[in-house]
Amino acid sequence: MAAMDYLLQVKVGALVGLLVLTLIFGFIPARMRWFQASSGTETHRAVLSFVSCFAGGVFLSACLLDIIPDYLSDIHGELEKRGLDDGFPLAEFIMACGFFTVLILEKTVLSCSEGHRNEETAPLLAPAGQGQNLLGDLEGSAHHVHVDLNAHSSFRSFMLFLSLSLHSVFEGLAIGLQTTDTKVLEICIAILVHKSIIVFSLSVKLVQSEVRPLWVALYVAFFAVMSPLGIGIGIIVIESQLEAGTFIQAVLEGLAAGTFVYITFLEILPHELNSPERPLLKVLFLLFGFSVMAGLSFLG
Repeated sequence: MAAMDYLLQVKVGALVGLLVLTLIFGFIPARMRWFQASSGTETHRAVLSFVSCFAGGVFLSACLLDIIPDYLSDIHGELEKRGLDDGFPLAEFIMACGFFTVLILEKTVLSCSEGHRNEETAPLLAPAGQGQNLLGDLEGSAHHVHVDLNAHSSFRSFMLFLSLSLHSVFEGLAIGLQTTDTKVLEICIAILVHKSIIVFSLSVKLVQSEVRPLWVALYVAFFAVMSPLGIGIGIIVIESQLEAGTFIQAVLEGLAAGTFVYITFLEILPHELNSPERPLLKVLFLLFGFSVMAGLSFLG
């Protein structure tokens, strides 16, 4: 029981930590003039890009070495108990469902809000180079379709946030559903690095497309609450100890794993590795992020 209480404390700690740090990183660009002036500079871009690659490595490792193996061992146990493990690869199918859920939600949200606007349909997570190009496009297009951009920028940015926030709920869920404290900490580190970069970049983007400070504050707060919400849901599922609790937990883990696959392979990695600047350094940072997490996993 004591171990369980300790695990719960670690999860609550992760919940509070994620919330506070996301808020801090989200409000830095909103409060500092430097970002409004310098976010186009080469150094600024390079630094964000490398940090983003590091986050990609951390995510890749969390995805392949922690979340998926854990989920597969849990779900196979549950399926064997229920005699459902014959023939059809149900465990992998559940993971694919998680992947498609996020993909469909994201594309639906985007197509509802964007329709005819190409600049904004650029891939969502553009923390580094591309984010800045997107900002340039936004500012450029603001002169041509001034009214249109200003009329809808808050709504469009909100849709962007909504779609990222859905990811965050599932990411948090992955933390809430863990059963050992080392796993909680590892996944928490992965999400923390990733979320800090995203919220930071989004905040820069909002500040530069001249969204009102109140809106920026609301978006950042809304986004910051999402991962903790996921952690909360995970904790409730585990603590409630229902009859089918372990099965529900395993299925949710699968959906969260699918989300991680989506974010890692469709958003973070292609973004960074497709841009031509400093490809070898980027791969180095990617490997560095992966190795740090692999090391933690090995020691843990």
